Amino acid sequence: MATRVDVTPAAAAMMRQLREQHGPLMFHQSGGCCDGSSPMCYLEGEFRTGGSDVLLESLAIEGVPEPIRFWMSASQFELWKHTHLTVDVVPGRGAGFSLEAPEGVRFLIRSRLLTEQEVVSLRDR
Repeated sequence: MATRVDVTPAAAAMMRQLREQHGPLMFHQSGGCCDGSSPMCYLEGEFRTGGSDVLLESLAIEGVPEPIRFWMSASQFELWKHTHLTVDVVPGRGAGFSLEAPEGVRFLIRSRLLTEQEVVSLRDR
């Protein structure tokens, strides 16, 4: 089954660490410029989502007891709806309030276009 969002092993390890330290997590990617286009990691429910957001994926991360939901603003999704996202983590500090910042790393997105098969598979989701 096709997915819209996957994670690298390094990102999964950071998510496990953050989950142990803080509790249930969520991601939101709002769009815009600079770090606004980076995925931000929050405590679940700390960032309010609503009708202007799209739930892209509920990530199942080994060692994390609950799914980590990955949200994107609807306006950004409209531009990226044909894109597969991979959450990665790299050294350095981003701007913003993402939970990984104090660890000296930042989450980022690596992307590629969805294949025709993936587009068909995801059409009903």
